[in-house]
Amino acid sequence: MNDFPLHLAEKLQQRIAENALRTPGTTAGLIDFSSNDYLGLAASDQLFEATHQLLLQKNIKINGATGSRLITGNHALYNEAETLLAQFHEADSALIFNSGYDANVGFFSAVPQKGDVVLYDEYIHASIRDGLRLCGAQSYKFQHNDKESLYKLIERYRSKATELYIVTESVFSMDGDTPNLEAFADIAERYRCRLVVDEAHAVGVFGDRGQGLLQSYGLHKRVFARLVTFGKAMGCHGAAVLGSKDLTVYLSNFARSFIYTTGLPPHSLAAIISSYNTIINNPLTVSKLHMAISAFKSETERCHLPFILSYSAIHCIIVPGNERARKIAAELQRAGFSVKAIVSPTGPAGQARLRFCIHGFNTRPDMSRMMDVLTNALRYL
Repeated sequence: MNDFPLHLAEKLQQRIAENALRTPGTTAGLIDFSSNDYLGLAASDQLFEATHQLLLQKNIKINGATGSRLITGNHALYNEAETLLAQFHEADSALIFNSGYDANVGFFSAVPQKGDVVLYDEYIHASIRDGLRLCGAQSYKFQHNDKESLYKLIERYRSKATELYIVTESVFSMDGDTPNLEAFADIAERYRCRLVVDEAHAVGVFGDRGQGLLQSYGLHKRVFARLVTFGKAMGCHGAAVLGSKDLTVYLSNFARSFIYTTGLPPHSLAAIISSYNTIINNPLTVSKLHMAISAFKSETERCHLPFILSYSAIHCIIVPGNERARKIAAELQRAGFSVKAIVSPTGPAGQARLRFCIHGFNTRPDMSRMMDVLTNALRYL
């Protein structure tokens, strides 16, 4: 049967009517203010060559992992990479997954159990929500970055839960904002909750060597688990859950997205190792990003634009209406800048925004010129 189901076609038509249809595109030739390549490592010749040399040094000439990690895919570079991750992030243990999505789905589908309660930020990443749908626990959202909203939910459910989990992100991907992580850690300890933090957009960005926001605040020993990803600032691919040895052993036995998938190829692990060695041995890699973020914030202040407060590499300005947000993004692209509009359903309805990602290679003159284009577009479009 070749006919496309009518109810699916109607959903597509609704997206088109709302100017919310998403399609893959290209940003080739534009100045990058949209990718997650915050440190510029994804296009780094140095990282590419270091990865190649590492494989040559170890005489590894294998293109694929050949199977899941529990069968034939657990090649030697896994142990080396996980040891490096645990040492760098000052964790007892690290377990690598194929992606941040796989790590979140695996963790949240396997760890919370029937009788447990999970309290999560209302803006939490879709991969965490998908994992929670697969677990036996009850889950409830608290208002974004609101510890009082969280506290009320804890009071309501703590006597009913076998285990109570608090879930948030250290940097939220839409607006680049952060919760009061110290307050969340205090609450978790006071009420004997298990705090889980997704650091996907903080690793490589915060700390003098890009250790992440929790480590830069000295809070990393006060959480039950951390998620770190490598497809953003680290410029390669994959992710890891950081926590106790018991946790990583448990996940390797019960996380289905870990058990039932082919492992990463040796090249991916070599890239992860080489990427971490790059920021360990070259502190300027991270400090350049810090300087670029500071310059961008100065430009937003020069133009008196109402950007959402952020100290991360992600900066957003609300432009209500999907159509208007896309028009302004298109104007910036015509001027040579890769800037994306974030529209519903990716973001909240009626709160479309322009999302600017800052990189260590972005220059102040490019930022100034882009801000002038943005200011005019906001005024006339």
